[in-house]
Amino acid sequence: MFRNLRLYRVTGDWPASEEELSNQLMNVPFKPCGAFTERSAGWEAPVAELPDVLARRVAGADLFRLRSQSRLLPAAAVNEALEERVAEFTSRMSRPPGRKEKRDLKDEIHAELMPKALLKSDRIWGMYIQSERVLVVDTASETQADRFTDAIRSAFGSLPMMPIEFKEPIAKLLTNVFLGQGPTTFLPGRECRMLDPSTGSSSVSWLDIDLSDASVQKHVRDGLKLDRLAVNFDEVASLVLDQDCVIRKLKLIGMDQVEDGDALDEDPIGLMDAEFVLLSGVITRLLGALKKQLGGYD
Repeated sequence: MFRNLRLYRVTGDWPASEEELSNQLMNVPFKPCGAFTERSAGWEAPVAELPDVLARRVAGADLFRLRSQSRLLPAAAVNEALEERVAEFTSRMSRPPGRKEKRDLKDEIHAELMPKALLKSDRIWGMYIQSERVLVVDTASETQADRFTDAIRSAFGSLPMMPIEFKEPIAKLLTNVFLGQGPTTFLPGRECRMLDPSTGSSSVSWLDIDLSDASVQKHVRDGLKLDRLAVNFDEVASLVLDQDCVIRKLKLIGMDQVEDGDALDEDPIGLMDAEFVLLSGVITRLLGALKKQLGGYD
């Protein structure tokens, strides 16, 4: 749950209770793909033991999940069937099919094979932190995040939001932390990516290496721009933060003990609540630290 994060500031009204939020999401419930439907998406219960509740509110944060389902119909399978269909057409008509006829044959094959295609589901977690009015989407992909936020807007009718921004650039904080000049709440990890500002596209990545080494730091001192940096945050989490405030590889220190579930007698709802409280608390703390260092939200 929640390893890669995209963050959005919500400026519209948010439901006042868990029940209201669940009812709002019920406007776009998940429905499996029909026989001739290639993709479907909608909201499903975040807790399997509570199948009729589409949101879970714990300690000032809301948890919900978008499910997308698609039919897997490989183009190679369609093309192979098309070859046979073209050969049959040629034999029957004593001529090869024209462009439109071939397209019609392909559409015919697609319609025949679609109900037999395998189904695949993808799920994206979402979290809303009430105190920050921030929506957290569990993906590093902009395309998947857009799909998630579009589904939220569809369920709400409309919901103004924007990618999170701070008054000062995150790149400045990343550079200071990388050079050992940042706040003690952010310490450099062992991964970073640098961009060449003269080209705008050339980059170099450093993985599992001592970033305090002079030979590594020399590249930034000589003009390369730090675009992404692994950091250890306040002894509670490790993550990779980029200049657009996309968070990757989030790992909470101590989460392993919570996931064991021993203290909770393996109660699934209690286990999920405990994990969610810990996670939302760390993200709230991280946002507070970023606001302090970067002058608040823009």
